[in-house]
Amino acid sequence: MKKWHAADFSLRTLGWVLIALVLLAFIGYFVVYNIYAYSLFKFPFDYDQGEGFELVDTILFSRFEWPYRNNDHYPFYSSNYPPVFHLAIVPLVWLFGPVYWTGRLVSYLGTLVTAAAIGWAVQREIKIRWLSVVCGLAFLASNYVYHVGPLFRQHLFMVMFETLAVVALAMLFDKEAKTGKRDNLWLYGIMVLLLLAGYTKQLAYATVMAVFGAIFLRDWKRAIVWAIPFGAVTGLIFLFLNIATGGEWYTATVTANINEFIDGQAVGLFKQWFKLHRIMAVMAGLYFVYQLYFERLSVYSIWWLLATVNGLTAGKWGAGESYFATAIAASCILMGLAFGRIIHYTARYRYIAQPVAIIVTALLLLNQANRVFHMPTHTPLLRNVARALNKPTESYIPPQTGCSSRQPAQIIPYVDSVGPTLLGRPPSMTDREAGDRLLNQLRAGGGLVFSEEAAFNLWLYRDVVTNPTQLLNLYKNDEVDLTEMLDMLNNKEFSRVILRGQLYPPPVLFAIGQNYHQVYREQMNGFVYCVLAPNE
Repeated sequence: MKKWHAADFSLRTLGWVLIALVLLAFIGYFVVYNIYAYSLFKFPFDYDQGEGFELVDTILFSRFEWPYRNNDHYPFYSSNYPPVFHLAIVPLVWLFGPVYWTGRLVSYLGTLVTAAAIGWAVQREIKIRWLSVVCGLAFLASNYVYHVGPLFRQHLFMVMFETLAVVALAMLFDKEAKTGKRDNLWLYGIMVLLLLAGYTKQLAYATVMAVFGAIFLRDWKRAIVWAIPFGAVTGLIFLFLNIATGGEWYTATVTANINEFIDGQAVGLFKQWFKLHRIMAVMAGLYFVYQLYFERLSVYSIWWLLATVNGLTAGKWGAGESYFATAIAASCILMGLAFGRIIHYTARYRYIAQPVAIIVTALLLLNQANRVFHMPTHTPLLRNVARALNKPTESYIPPQTGCSSRQPAQIIPYVDSVGPTLLGRPPSMTDREAGDRLLNQLRAGGGLVFSEEAAFNLWLYRDVVTNPTQLLNLYKNDEVDLTEMLDMLNNKEFSRVILRGQLYPPPVLFAIGQNYHQVYREQMNGFVYCVLAPNE
């Protein structure tokens, strides 16, 4: 008996040591996340190509103007995103002006709310505090969430509303099961969260399906009764926006989002997502199968399945890794529930079993932490941490260019298990100075600037001319008339053109090539920017 006690004590001690290492690893990722976010808050230019146009949308809303406009006429600008994210930032723009940190801060805070909701959801079910904290931090530790979370982009804000709605529904089911009474007021709140998610970004439809699917499995009549008014309100809001914008809302948010599906991109991103998040994905899948065969499917399991399948829409042109963010949030919850169920189950047996379960859980979580490794190494401390973990202290990545010859690889003080990536490395003072030099080049030219990014025109107090990816989407769907734009380019009415990725439709690129020549080139954030002036 003493031997059993001694073995049990030793295993429990080892378990607590491993739990401390798990907490250290994921808290470390949270520190790295904050380093990255803070560096972005200070950076005054586009880090991701679409950020500036999100800011333009917010500026227009702050002036009580619609960003859903006719791309056929100057300034050829329109937005393809719903309004909720931008409306949330409007008060900050009123207070502090049109600066990038406002939207980056709101998106960053949204990821913290999501992480807290994940931790709360797990804690409610399993009552294991350290594991609940780790599940919340695991969301922020994901490479994908880290890359996009502090950017002026609306996707992670949508995930926040989705997560809150699903967690609230799980709480509602528990409350109604205990009291035997329906709480329709609580359900109204869930419907509002779903509306906010959908009108932050259209991709929230999968979570809407999950919520109504979970309600349907418990009471099909209730699901139908609530789905009808929810659909009606959603449709009325859509109709109002379309009428108020003279039909441009439909063109901008529906037509412009009908993009080709690239099989290789979808498969590649899915494989990458699974490789990076293998432990949480496998544990989530096992928990889903367990509930499918031995229990009633929870809203979390339904959400995980639909969100994971919906992640494959990352194969659309213009989509990317962030499309798996909802699946990551759902996986974090199910992973916590699975590990918690195992730990509690093994507590029924005397000695050994539960400590072993805790040790295995901690080792798997450490494996998950290792899979998503990412770290800036621009300071001696961070380089030493990477070296101590037997990780590289730098990466070799060539600058990405769409307007010049291929550039040689450069040493980047950032390492990421994703591989070569232009996201995640904090902008440096060198990047800030490069942006200032680009501004000076554009300022010297005077007049209108035709730019693939909005920041330069915003800082020069000039009109933001077009949104290249939106324009390209509309062109591919034969929903834009380029006549006026091509006339302005052919007449050389723009003093400067600035290219980064040549994302414009082919006729626009041809007109630029015929009428403008390169006069300056600069590198910023791993991209080559080319400044063109009119031909003589």
